[in-house]
Amino acid sequence: MTASPQLLRGSDAVPGVAPAGPPPPPGRTPGPAPAPRGAAAGRPGRADGATFLRLGLWAACAAAVLVPIAAIIVLAVTGGGWRELISPDVAEAAGNSLVSAGVSALGAVLIGTLLALLLERTDVPFRRTLRLLALSPMLVPPFVGAIAWLSLLGPSSGLNRAWTEAFGGPLWNLYGADGVIFLLTLHSYPIAMLIVSTALRRIPADLEQAARISGASAPIALLQITAPLLRPAVLSAFTLIAVSNLADFGIPSIIGLPDRYVTLSTLVYRTLQSGTAEDPLAVVAAIGLVLLVIAVLGVLADLFLAKNRIEIDASASAPERLPLGPARVPVGLISAAAILAVTVLPLVTLTIQAILPAPGVPLRWDTVTLSSIERAVTAPGTVTGITNSLMLAGLAAVICGVLGLAVGTLVTRSRARDNGALLSVALLPQAIPGLVIAVAWLVIAPRIGLFNTPWLILCAYVTSFLALVVQSVTAPLRGIPLFAEEAARVSGAGRFRALIDISFRMAIPAALSGAALVALTAVRELTLSVLLLAPGAQTLGVVIFNLQQAGAYNAASALSLIVTLIGLAGLGLAARSSR
Repeated sequence: MTASPQLLRGSDAVPGVAPAGPPPPPGRTPGPAPAPRGAAAGRPGRADGATFLRLGLWAACAAAVLVPIAAIIVLAVTGGGWRELISPDVAEAAGNSLVSAGVSALGAVLIGTLLALLLERTDVPFRRTLRLLALSPMLVPPFVGAIAWLSLLGPSSGLNRAWTEAFGGPLWNLYGADGVIFLLTLHSYPIAMLIVSTALRRIPADLEQAARISGASAPIALLQITAPLLRPAVLSAFTLIAVSNLADFGIPSIIGLPDRYVTLSTLVYRTLQSGTAEDPLAVVAAIGLVLLVIAVLGVLADLFLAKNRIEIDASASAPERLPLGPARVPVGLISAAAILAVTVLPLVTLTIQAILPAPGVPLRWDTVTLSSIERAVTAPGTVTGITNSLMLAGLAAVICGVLGLAVGTLVTRSRARDNGALLSVALLPQAIPGLVIAVAWLVIAPRIGLFNTPWLILCAYVTSFLALVVQSVTAPLRGIPLFAEEAARVSGAGRFRALIDISFRMAIPAALSGAALVALTAVRELTLSVLLLAPGAQTLGVVIFNLQQAGAYNAASALSLIVTLIGLAGLGLAARSSR
């Protein structure tokens, strides 16, 4: 069958197919096709909208990340704060910080690894429910978790009072070093569990099957084949958790300070509040630089482990779960009881504390009241804290959403040489403790006119949470080819027009999810807010912290319960909309 002549004419050409045109003369090869209109805007060396966007993003990231870090380094090196580092108070706080961070990281890794192996590699029942419950401490702010556990194991808790009446002494007073380590461990093990679970899914099941074929039992194959391959993930989780716990403020301040257990984070807070130091900013800058160096060393150690990691080709076969046999039901019940005890029970006692009028009042129908909740919610300080938290969290979400959308899209949908450097700068605060970021902004605040203003807290929020949006945007865009942008360029669009019309539109849903996560994180944040607190600019986390420090335990429990429920609901809605 031959084609009709009309289909080959230029006037009657098939839509979407360019006419062939006359053939080139003999002996000559066809030259390159003329560039489409607008392609000149994408030529290297010519400034266009994309170039100006890149310069603007570099300026914004430098102002939000590099300038504060450089300021704290300069003040720490040139100031006189180093003399204070050799004082007994700083040495004691540093030792307490290293012990609490190291021991809690070790405990978190052990618990997280055991739970990951149990839920990923055995046939224990209720695996999905147990996994969700085991991850729930990660959704509760650490200082709220500390208040919840105090309602269970505090000196005036019902459990300790009953135990004292029965045996003459409390079961366990949570205040002190052991309580700090215990709560840091509980709030950190979900991170280790996530990292190890991800590594477990990447280990080929063929290795365990080969060991089983060679005569090894299922437990031996799991311990001698799979467990050694988890060593890099376990070390990475330990490094990340130790660096994070080193600068945690909420748990040491609520659990440690009443027993005079001081860490570096609480020492910084005490130094700024007391005003006894000759140059408090220089002192806290020196402490912040020490924490920054420790964090950088931890990141470098993790990168070294990743560089020396052996990649194993994954297999398509599903791993064979270790049969627990007759122990399946008992192991499932014991696991469920342990997970419920450390996740649900503190929230239950927090709820009980919130509906009682005062500490030590027994729970009866005639003692149940909503007065603590009403008093906590309607207090002038609470209204101010809620207003400030909503305002600062909303502004931080908008700024981080726009900036993260632009950075994440530009570094993944373009081929510039500085993409890696720009992405590294945007993600750098993720490896820096929040205490260091707060101190850095304290250092530069007087020079930019933001000292004692709520906008200083907003700047610190942007620095700390920008990486959340950047990661939310870059993760899905990395797996999408550049065909759409290339098609737009061929059709005549410049680089900037292709980014706006194609790339940004694809990344907007991910950026919205990241911005929602920023808002939920910022509204419950404590470390940055309490160190950068300005008159009339207290946030919700600071209000709860002040109520707890003032002895209004029931009001603090009521606000903590509200924050927890709203946070869990918001995270659930964000995850559902993202899916």
